Amino acid sequence: MSTVGINFGAASSGQGFDVAATVTAILANESGIETPWKSQLTSLQAQDAVFTSLGTDLSTLTTSLLALTDFTGVLAAKDGSSSDTTVLSLSSAASGAVAGSHTIVVNKLASTSSQYSDATPATDVISGSLTIQVGSGQSKTITVDSSSNTLASLAAAINLAGVGVTANIISDSSGSRLSIVSGTGGGAGELAVTSALTDTTNNGGALAFHVGQDGQDAKLNVDGIDLSSGTNTVSTAIPGVTFQLLSVSTTPVQVEITNDNSTIESAFSAMVAAYNAVVKDVSTQEGKDASGNPEPLFANATLGLIQSQLSTALLGSTASGTINSVMQLGISFNKDGTLTLDNDALTAVLNSNFSDVVGFLQNSDSFGKTFATTLNNMGTQAPNGSIYLAAQQNAAQEAALTLSISNEDALLATQKISLTTELNTANQILQSIPEQLNEVNELYSAITGFNTGNGG
Repeated sequence: MSTVGINFGAASSGQGFDVAATVTAILANESGIETPWKSQLTSLQAQDAVFTSLGTDLSTLTTSLLALTDFTGVLAAKDGSSSDTTVLSLSSAASGAVAGSHTIVVNKLASTSSQYSDATPATDVISGSLTIQVGSGQSKTITVDSSSNTLASLAAAINLAGVGVTANIISDSSGSRLSIVSGTGGGAGELAVTSALTDTTNNGGALAFHVGQDGQDAKLNVDGIDLSSGTNTVSTAIPGVTFQLLSVSTTPVQVEITNDNSTIESAFSAMVAAYNAVVKDVSTQEGKDASGNPEPLFANATLGLIQSQLSTALLGSTASGTINSVMQLGISFNKDGTLTLDNDALTAVLNSNFSDVVGFLQNSDSFGKTFATTLNNMGTQAPNGSIYLAAQQNAAQEAALTLSISNEDALLATQKISLTTELNTANQILQSIPEQLNEVNELYSAITGFNTGNGG
């Protein structure tokens, strides 16, 4: 440790010295003990930043892999198509659907039962009652009172009664009609309406009801099997597939259920991109920064472990049928450790060996499951993730260093107060020397008669 000097000129000058500057110099000298601690703390914090970035990229890779290893992920997605969308239109093909071809003939469309009343002015007052039955269900009678004695208020009362129908008012130039539509499609929802309504404004004339549309089931043939449906939305004929019947046609419609290759290929591309980001994170730390200094994780054991685990996980695979390597999925290795995806090769294997691809990624001991476990073991997951453990170790060291620096700062603060007091006292003594010398001279002159001030 270097020394600090005090410059105050000749002792008799009364000049003294700069106390604040002297204290600062002494403390700066004393605080040198903190320099290596602060340097190490800065280094650890730089490592933390890299660990955080690497952990984020590993998390992205884990998520992208999950899309392929999850049983309900992209490999379960299905596409569907109809050879004649004027007859049959596909609404959805869920993950439970099985890829394949189906032949459908639409013989009859479903219709929903409805009835309507005679036309009458909308403002006329009505009385009586109306009995409604849906299919084989319980009939219900709505009795008109003062709150339901117009067509509009009666429609509202019917809708509130929970009969299983929908009532509306339909008007044209001839008047208004009370329309009742069954809430159940097909033959099961056939309406029976018994009217005891009268139009009291129109001399008590009876208000009769008429069949607007009979309820009938759709009739279709799926792969040679005759089926019926209460609605034109059919979701039970082909498991996992919902389609709409739009028109009758004796010409068979071909429905194709296929695996959603485009979505699967996008998921593979995302995984390869995420893997390459992790590899680049690692390779960057193996060199030096722009100033020529080693990167924060240069020669770090955790980094080496991650690099080794990544390459081992990709090369070591459990076969599923004809698939025993990621290279069969169109994935190739570059010299820098990154990956390249050949979409054409991936499409070919998806079309030819789809079930083996699924097994390679989703079986209990598959490549996909093993790789997912490897990623979890090297990431930020507590309690065993490699990055998690490295970050915890850094945090413990940083806490110890921060405490040492804090304690030293507290000691230096105490020393500053003590030094300032002591040096202020010394400085006052130095500054008072000329005055004390003058007093001595005056006393000498008084005793001897010799004037020291003029030399004689």
